[in-house]
Amino acid sequence: MTRRFITFEGIDGAGKSTHIEALAERLRQRGGEVVMTREPGGTALAEKLRELVLHAPMDALTEALLVFAARRDHLQQVIAPALARGATVLCDRFTDATFAYQGAGRGFDTGVLGALETWVQQGLQPDLTIWFDLPAETAAERRAAARTPDRFEQLDTAFFNRVRSGYATRFEQSPERFARIDASLPREQVWAQVVDHLERRGW
Repeated sequence: MTRRFITFEGIDGAGKSTHIEALAERLRQRGGEVVMTREPGGTALAEKLRELVLHAPMDALTEALLVFAARRDHLQQVIAPALARGATVLCDRFTDATFAYQGAGRGFDTGVLGALETWVQQGLQPDLTIWFDLPAETAAERRAAARTPDRFEQLDTAFFNRVRSGYATRFEQSPERFARIDASLPREQVWAQVVDHLERRGW
């Protein structure tokens, strides 16, 4: 299997994390190395920055800088080396999340985010972004039943509606990179959509 960089996106509660392991297993059965990772996080430094982003009060610019600092270390230490040796990387969130959460959700300047994206990633983009799209109200019900909320998950439905619209904007800007998944359906039907998008790409 050729190296691929596949990211998973969606508002908190959309269920994306459920399908990462299943996809990793499916791809491993077809041969080759699969690396599973997440953002913010993926390295010792980035995981420390993740804890700050999720739990320490800060403004949107500080959030964005910490997230991109974590991303830079993650790219250098994990993602780029894995892709260079021919592995497939499955990443739970990437830069689309920053535009959705800090950009659309927090109302931060997307021009600044675009500059940070250019500096940090130096042209690297996912080969495929699987976007688990779900109404904010449905996602809130799922989160309430699943876990204790972090600093972001405590925010109101209006915030998550803005985040969802931020993902929609990124989708409209790069439709060829995205696979939009209707995450409101039962788990089996959500997984079937993921498989369908992979097979349509010949993967």
